[in-house]
Amino acid sequence: MTTDEPGDSTLDAFHRGRFYLVQPKGRGHRAGLDAMLLASALPLHFTGTLIDLGAGSGAAGLAVLARCPQARAMLVENAPVMVEYAQRTLALPQNENVADRATLVTADAGAKGEQRRQMGLADSSADAIILNPPFNDPSDRRTADPLRHDAHVMTPDLLEQWTRTAAATARAGAWCALICRPRHLKQALQAMEGRFGGLVLRFIQPRANTPAIRLVLRGQRNARAPLSVFPPLILHGEGNTFTEEADALINGEAGLFSL
Repeated sequence: MTTDEPGDSTLDAFHRGRFYLVQPKGRGHRAGLDAMLLASALPLHFTGTLIDLGAGSGAAGLAVLARCPQARAMLVENAPVMVEYAQRTLALPQNENVADRATLVTADAGAKGEQRRQMGLADSSADAIILNPPFNDPSDRRTADPLRHDAHVMTPDLLEQWTRTAAATARAGAWCALICRPRHLKQALQAMEGRFGGLVLRFIQPRANTPAIRLVLRGQRNARAPLSVFPPLILHGEGNTFTEEADALINGEAGLFSL
Protein backbone atom coordinates (compact mmCIF):
# COMPACT_ATOMS: atom_id res chain seq x y z
CA MET A 1 0.00 0.00 0.00
CA THR A 2 1.33 3.42 -1.00
CA THR A 3 0.00 6.79 0.11
CA ASP A 4 1.29 10.25 -0.68
CA GLU A 5 3.34 12.10 1.88
CA PRO A 6 3.76 15.86 1.63
CA GLY A 7 5.90 16.93 -1.32
CA ASP A 8 8.82 14.67 -2.06
CA SER A 9 7.86 11.28 -0.65
CA THR A 10 5.41 8.41 -0.28
CA LEU A 11 4.47 6.29 2.71
CA ASP A 12 4.64 2.59 1.82
CA ALA A 13 3.42 -0.39 3.85
CA PHE A 14 5.38 -3.66 3.97
CA HIS A 15 4.75 -7.08 5.54
CA ARG A 16 1.01 -6.47 5.42
CA GLY A 17 1.34 -3.25 7.39
CA ARG A 18 3.77 -4.45 10.07
CA PHE A 19 6.14 -1.63 9.14
CA TYR A 20 6.26 1.39 6.83
CA LEU A 21 8.86 3.28 4.80
CA VAL A 22 9.08 6.93 3.84
CA GLN A 23 10.50 6.79 0.31
CA PRO A 24 11.42 9.34 -2.37
CA LYS A 25 8.75 10.04 -4.94
CA GLY A 26 9.90 10.11 -8.56
CA ARG A 27 13.63 9.98 -7.81
CA GLY A 28 16.28 8.03 -5.95
CA HIS A 29 16.01 4.39 -4.96
CA ARG A 30 12.65 2.94 -3.94
CA ALA A 31 12.77 -0.35 -2.08
CA GLY A 32 10.51 -3.26 -2.91
CA LEU A 33 10.87 -6.90 -3.88
CA ASP A 34 14.68 -7.12 -3.72
CA ALA A 35 14.87 -5.85 -0.15
CA MET A 36 12.13 -8.20 1.05
CA LEU A 37 13.77 -11.23 -0.56
CA LEU A 38 17.15 -10.28 0.91
CA ALA A 39 15.60 -10.02 4.37
CA SER A 40 14.02 -13.46 3.94
CA ALA A 41 17.48 -15.01 3.44
CA LEU A 42 18.21 -14.93 7.17
CA PRO A 43 16.97 -17.77 9.40
CA LEU A 44 13.32 -17.44 10.38
CA HIS A 45 14.02 -17.00 14.08
CA PHE A 46 17.20 -14.93 13.84
CA THR A 47 18.29 -13.26 17.05
CA GLY A 48 21.20 -10.92 17.63
CA THR A 49 22.66 -7.91 15.87
CA LEU A 50 22.15 -7.29 12.16
CA ILE A 51 24.11 -4.87 9.97
CA ASP A 52 22.27 -3.75 6.83
CA LEU A 53 24.81 -2.38 4.34
CA GLY A 54 23.27 -0.05 1.76
CA ALA A 55 20.12 0.29 3.83
CA GLY A 56 18.47 3.11 1.87
CA SER A 57 15.38 4.12 3.80
CA GLY A 58 15.64 0.94 5.90
CA ALA A 59 13.61 -1.67 3.99
CA ALA A 60 15.59 -4.89 4.38
CA GLY A 61 16.78 -4.23 7.92
CA LEU A 62 13.32 -3.31 9.17
CA ALA A 63 11.87 -6.36 7.41
CA VAL A 64 14.17 -8.55 9.50
CA LEU A 65 13.16 -6.71 12.69
CA ALA A 66 9.45 -7.04 11.86
CA ARG A 67 9.87 -10.82 11.49
CA CYS A 68 12.40 -11.40 14.28
CA PRO A 69 11.35 -9.71 17.55
CA GLN A 70 14.63 -10.55 19.34
CA ALA A 71 16.85 -8.97 16.66
CA ARG A 72 18.47 -5.54 16.58
CA ALA A 73 19.71 -3.74 13.47
CA MET A 74 22.27 -1.17 12.41
CA LEU A 75 21.11 0.52 9.20
CA VAL A 76 24.17 1.70 7.26
CA GLU A 77 23.67 4.28 4.51
CA ASN A 78 26.08 6.75 2.91
CA ALA A 79 23.86 8.98 0.74
CA PRO A 80 22.74 12.00 2.82
CA VAL A 81 19.35 12.18 1.11
CA MET A 82 18.61 8.51 1.84
CA VAL A 83 19.83 8.94 5.42
CA GLU A 84 17.16 11.62 5.79
CA TYR A 85 14.47 9.25 4.48
CA ALA A 86 15.66 6.56 6.90
CA GLN A 87 15.43 9.05 9.77
CA ARG A 88 11.87 9.91 8.75
CA THR A 89 11.05 6.20 8.49
CA LEU A 90 12.29 5.48 12.01
CA ALA A 91 10.31 8.44 13.37
CA LEU A 92 6.98 7.08 12.09
CA PRO A 93 4.53 6.17 14.87
CA GLN A 94 3.59 3.09 12.81
CA ASN A 95 7.15 1.80 13.30
CA GLU A 96 7.26 1.82 17.10
CA ASN A 97 7.56 -1.97 17.10
CA VAL A 98 10.81 -1.89 15.10
CA ALA A 99 12.35 1.59 15.47
CA ASP A 100 13.45 1.11 19.06
CA ARG A 101 15.61 -1.83 17.90
CA ALA A 102 17.22 0.03 14.98
CA THR A 103 20.22 2.36 14.85
CA LEU A 104 21.02 4.51 11.82
CA VAL A 105 24.69 4.97 10.91
CA THR A 106 26.02 7.20 8.13
CA ALA A 107 28.99 5.32 6.73
CA ASP A 108 30.65 4.12 3.54
CA ALA A 109 30.08 0.37 3.32
CA GLY A 110 33.42 -0.01 1.55
CA ALA A 111 35.54 1.83 4.12
CA LYS A 112 38.61 0.03 5.49
CA GLY A 113 40.20 -0.47 8.87
CA GLU A 114 40.29 2.45 11.25
CA GLN A 115 38.17 4.63 8.96
CA ARG A 116 35.45 1.97 9.02
CA ARG A 117 35.67 1.62 12.78
CA GLN A 118 35.46 5.38 13.31
CA MET A 119 32.27 5.40 11.22
CA GLY A 120 30.69 3.01 13.73
CA LEU A 121 31.28 -0.35 12.04
CA ALA A 122 33.20 -2.18 14.75
CA ASP A 123 35.13 -5.40 14.29
CA SER A 124 33.30 -8.65 15.16
CA SER A 125 30.11 -6.83 16.16
CA ALA A 126 27.40 -8.49 14.04
CA ASP A 127 25.56 -11.80 14.03
CA ALA A 128 24.34 -11.21 10.47
CA ILE A 129 25.15 -8.81 7.65
CA ILE A 130 22.95 -8.24 4.62
CA LEU A 131 24.13 -6.51 1.45
CA ASN A 132 21.88 -4.83 -1.09
CA PRO A 133 24.52 -3.21 -3.30
CA PRO A 134 23.96 -1.31 -6.54
CA PHE A 135 24.07 -3.83 -9.38
CA ASN A 136 23.65 -2.01 -12.68
CA ASP A 137 26.84 -1.90 -14.74
CA PRO A 138 28.26 1.55 -15.58
CA SER A 139 27.62 0.77 -19.28
CA ASP A 140 23.87 0.35 -18.69
CA ARG A 141 21.56 3.16 -19.78
CA ARG A 142 22.24 6.11 -17.49
CA THR A 143 19.36 7.65 -15.57
CA ALA A 144 19.02 11.42 -15.44
CA ASP A 145 18.53 11.24 -11.67
CA PRO A 146 21.97 11.30 -9.97
CA LEU A 147 20.57 9.91 -6.71
CA ARG A 148 19.07 6.92 -8.52
CA HIS A 149 22.28 6.48 -10.53
CA ASP A 150 24.42 6.30 -7.38
CA ALA A 151 22.00 3.83 -5.78
CA HIS A 152 21.86 1.51 -8.79
CA VAL A 153 25.31 1.49 -10.47
CA MET A 154 27.93 -1.02 -9.35
CA THR A 155 31.48 0.31 -9.45
CA PRO A 156 34.46 -2.04 -9.95
CA ASP A 157 35.30 -4.08 -6.85
CA LEU A 158 32.17 -2.89 -5.01
CA LEU A 159 31.05 -6.41 -4.06
CA GLU A 160 34.57 -7.19 -2.90
CA GLN A 161 34.68 -4.03 -0.75
CA TRP A 162 31.27 -4.56 0.84
CA THR A 163 31.93 -8.24 1.54
CA ARG A 164 35.27 -7.32 3.10
CA THR A 165 33.38 -5.01 5.46
CA ALA A 166 30.88 -7.78 6.17
CA ALA A 167 33.67 -10.18 7.10
CA ALA A 168 35.41 -7.60 9.31
CA THR A 169 32.23 -6.88 11.27
CA ALA A 170 31.10 -10.52 11.49
CA ARG A 171 31.34 -12.54 14.67
CA ALA A 172 32.21 -16.23 14.47
CA GLY A 173 29.25 -18.04 12.93
CA ALA A 174 27.64 -14.85 11.61
CA TRP A 175 25.49 -14.98 8.48
CA CYS A 176 26.12 -12.90 5.37
CA ALA A 177 23.54 -12.61 2.59
CA LEU A 178 23.53 -10.56 -0.59
CA ILE A 179 21.25 -10.03 -3.57
CA CYS A 180 22.47 -9.21 -7.07
CA ARG A 181 21.92 -9.95 -10.75
CA PRO A 182 22.85 -13.38 -12.12
CA ARG A 183 25.56 -11.83 -14.29
CA HIS A 184 27.41 -10.89 -11.09
CA LEU A 185 27.45 -14.45 -9.73
CA LYS A 186 31.18 -14.88 -10.33
CA GLN A 187 32.03 -11.65 -8.49
CA ALA A 188 29.73 -12.61 -5.62
CA LEU A 189 31.32 -16.05 -5.20
CA GLN A 190 34.81 -14.58 -5.39
CA ALA A 191 33.93 -11.94 -2.79
CA MET A 192 32.61 -14.61 -0.40
CA GLU A 193 35.58 -16.95 -0.90
CA GLY A 194 37.80 -17.17 2.16
CA ARG A 195 35.38 -15.06 4.19
CA PHE A 196 32.11 -16.99 4.40
CA GLY A 197 31.54 -20.69 3.79
CA GLY A 198 28.61 -23.09 3.67
CA LEU A 199 27.26 -21.03 0.78
CA VAL A 200 23.67 -21.50 -0.33
CA LEU A 201 22.42 -20.01 -3.59
CA ARG A 202 18.94 -19.45 -4.94
CA PHE A 203 17.99 -17.89 -8.26
CA ILE A 204 14.86 -15.75 -8.61
CA GLN A 205 12.77 -16.22 -11.77
CA PRO A 206 9.72 -14.16 -12.79
CA ARG A 207 8.08 -17.32 -14.16
CA ALA A 208 8.97 -20.99 -14.43
CA ASN A 209 9.91 -20.69 -18.10
CA THR A 210 11.92 -17.43 -17.91
CA PRO A 211 15.57 -16.75 -17.03
CA ALA A 212 16.50 -15.66 -13.53
CA ILE A 213 16.62 -11.92 -12.87
CA ARG A 214 18.17 -12.01 -9.39
CA LEU A 215 20.11 -14.33 -7.14
CA VAL A 216 20.45 -14.48 -3.38
CA LEU A 217 23.67 -15.88 -1.92
CA ARG A 218 24.14 -16.62 1.79
CA GLY A 219 27.17 -17.81 3.70
CA GLN A 220 28.33 -18.23 7.28
CA ARG A 221 31.53 -17.11 8.95
CA ASN A 222 33.88 -20.03 9.71
CA ALA A 223 31.64 -22.56 7.92
CA ARG A 224 33.29 -25.06 5.58
CA ALA A 225 30.44 -26.88 3.81
CA PRO A 226 30.49 -26.75 -0.01
CA LEU A 227 28.12 -24.64 -2.09
CA SER A 228 24.48 -25.80 -2.26
CA VAL A 229 22.13 -24.60 -4.99
CA PHE A 230 18.45 -24.50 -4.03
CA PRO A 231 15.54 -24.81 -6.47
CA PRO A 232 14.70 -21.43 -8.01
CA LEU A 233 12.06 -19.18 -6.51
CA ILE A 234 9.28 -18.60 -9.04
CA LEU A 235 7.61 -15.24 -8.47
CA HIS A 236 4.48 -15.55 -10.62
CA GLY A 237 2.17 -18.33 -11.72
CA GLU A 238 -0.87 -17.73 -13.88
CA GLY A 239 -1.46 -14.03 -14.49
CA ASN A 240 0.43 -11.44 -12.46
CA THR A 241 -0.29 -12.64 -8.93
CA PHE A 242 2.58 -13.88 -6.79
CA THR A 243 2.99 -17.57 -6.14
CA GLU A 244 2.11 -18.73 -2.64
CA GLU A 245 5.78 -19.07 -1.71
CA ALA A 246 6.77 -15.69 -3.14
CA ASP A 247 3.90 -13.97 -1.34
CA ALA A 248 4.92 -15.54 1.98
CA LEU A 249 8.56 -14.53 1.51
CA ILE A 250 7.75 -10.96 0.52
CA ASN A 251 5.55 -10.56 3.59
CA GLY A 252 7.93 -12.01 6.17
CA GLU A 253 6.09 -15.29 6.64
CA ALA A 254 8.72 -17.72 5.32
CA GLY A 255 12.47 -18.13 4.89
CA LEU A 256 14.14 -18.21 1.49
CA PHE A 257 16.38 -21.13 2.49
CA SER A 258 13.87 -22.91 4.75
CA LEU A 259 12.60 -25.52 2.29
